[in-house]
Formats: sequence, C-alpha cells, structure tokens
Amino acid sequence: MTLTRNPEDSPLFVAALARGVSVLRAFRQGQPAMTLPELAEVTGLSKSAVQRFTHTLWTLGYLRKDPASKKFSLAPWSLELGMNYVQTSPLVLGGNPFLHTLNRNSQETCSLAEPDGLDMVYVARFATHKEMFVNMPVGMRLPLYCTAAGRAVLAKLNPEVARSLLERCDRKPHTPNSITSLDALLAELDFARRHGYARSNGEFYPGDITVSAAVLDAGGTPLGAVNVSVPSSRWSFEQAQAVFGPQVVETAHAISASRTLGRSHPFYEMEPPGGALRGMMPSSDDDA
Repeated sequence: MTLTRNPEDSPLFVAALARGVSVLRAFRQGQPAMTLPELAEVTGLSKSAVQRFTHTLWTLGYLRKDPASKKFSLAPWSLELGMNYVQTSPLVLGGNPFLHTLNRNSQETCSLAEPDGLDMVYVARFATHKEMFVNMPVGMRLPLYCTAAGRAVLAKLNPEVARSLLERCDRKPHTPNSITSLDALLAELDFARRHGYARSNGEFYPGDITVSAAVLDAGGTPLGAVNVSVPSSRWSFEQAQAVFGPQVVETAHAISASRTLGRSHPFYEMEPPGGALRGMMPSSDDDA
C-alpha cells in the first residue's frame, strides 16, 4: 500500500496559495512575532514575496503589525480558521457530549485527539478542577509513537501499516521514559489490541499518565482517540489503567456507535499535513 503522495505533482496545486499559508504557519511558540527578513528565513521565501503575503494577510485581518518594531504576529481573526474546524467536525461535535460525561465521571482531564500525518492533534478537551500541570490546548500536536492516543489509533490499523507508520516517525526520546525502540512500540500496540486501550507513562511530559481508546468510523477505520490524563503525583501507572481503561473503552465505543461520524478516508493514505509546505523550495519574486 502506498502511504505517501506528493500533492505538488497535481496540476490543481496552487503554489502561491501554499506559500501564503506557510507564512501563517511560521508563527508559533518561541516565534510569536517576526520581521520580514525573519519570516523570509523561516519560510524559505524571498523577502519581496513575504512582503506581499504579509500585506495581504494583514489587509484580510489575519496578521497584525507593530508600527515600532515592524514585526508581524497573528491577529485574533486567525482563530477563525481553527474554530471553524472544531465547530463543523463530526468527530468533535459527536464526541463532545460523551467526552463531557467521561470528564464528570472521572473527575480528570479528558481529551479527544485526531490522527494527522505522523501526529495526533488534540481537537477537544475538558479539564479537571484538580491539580493539573500539563497544558494541552486544543490544536496541540504530539507524535503518534509516544502518545497513548497515537498507539490506540495505530493498534486499530493493519499491523503492517502500523509498523510502516512507526518506522517513518522520528522516534526521538522526549523524556527518559520515552519508548523509541520499534520492537517495544509494537509490543505496546499488541497490548492495546488485547486490552482495548493504549497507555503512556510520562513519555512526552514527565509525570503525565494517559490512557486512551480509539474511536472508529462505520467501516472500522480509526478516526481518533479518547484520552484520560492524570498526574503521577496522584495516580500510579497501574491504578490509572485499572480505573480509566474501562472508562475510555466505553466512551470510545459510545462515540463510535453514535452514528454521527460516517466513513472517512484513512489518514495514513493521505499526504502528511504540511508535507508540501515543509518541502517547498524558496520562491522567486514572481512566485507570489
């Protein structure tokens, strides 16, 4: 099975639009505001192209410009793009009532994550009123391989496809607990297949224990995963699995059976999001 495609090969691909989007995507934690030369360096675009893109995005309200520093940053209107997604996504709309119930019953932080390329993207979240030390905002991306949500999704795929995706991941350790060995990760997927839920113990954030189960569409394709996250200061790894394993499995089954999801194209058959943008060569002034 072919796992990657190159959208830039299509005659429908609009390179100028992709370059404009790359300017919006350049702003992130650690780089909240940038000048034109800084944006040109980050995006690989020419300064003149960046100037035209930023002016257009500023005019449309997606960027703001500091008159003193000449730095651009995202404007509140840019939130519209993400908000439109969560307000129209069948997974989020169908899953939120069940996720809220799980949050009330567990009294812990509950999230819904969706696979996107080699990442899991958190698309819904209900926080606990108790001690919470991990900030996991909606829109946060975490790697498939070192998250319980990612493993829950991978465990529902054909084993050969799951292995191929793990091989493509940049399996670097984020904490001393991160599992990076392919054999050990495959063993975790076997665990998830046997028990119905996946688990992680401080593999991306130290002290963060997460238990997760996959949400399936009408055809059995994993669309996302339900998480319960707890701190190791209040729970042991074994206790968290015993208590929340059955709860996430029940919630995931309820969302899957709610008939609000329909069918979807498997995420692993699509080009990883931003793949074309990440591989984009610097443009000439005429490309804008």
